[in-house]
Amino acid sequence: MSDHHAGHVHGPGGGPSARAGWMTAARMLQDAGPLAIPEGASAMTVHIEWAPGDPGTPPHRHSGPAFGYVVEGAVRFELEGEPERVVEAGGTFWEPGGDAIHYQDGNALADARTRFVVTMLCAPGRPMLELVPEDELARRAHLRAPRPAG
Repeated sequence: MSDHHAGHVHGPGGGPSARAGWMTAARMLQDAGPLAIPEGASAMTVHIEWAPGDPGTPPHRHSGPAFGYVVEGAVRFELEGEPERVVEAGGTFWEPGGDAIHYQDGNALADARTRFVVTMLCAPGRPMLELVPEDELARRAHLRAPRPAG
């Protein structure tokens, strides 16, 4: 955890209350930034559960940043311009939102369910999630990171 954010989790140290259990109850999972949060944005937290091998949501984007935590299983995660990666239970992910395409958020496990929680910020008057049409995917194919072999 960076010194910049340490006080945001636990407040200032010292004194008798510093021995309280709440001081050790919080653990920083991710610290993302810089963020572009649209004025008047709303927020939504959703719980997603994919069956074994489910590929997840088709390529899409969010109008604002999204922050996720994998509760159980493993998520196959891929953002435009970044290599595909697997985020296992206890891991986090985030995406900046806006124009970036989110290619994958499916279950990386063929034999077990995967559950994760995502908090998304949404620009006013925009949907929380927009699917990306095939013609746009084709036009932007050069922006996608190389696919894993095999």
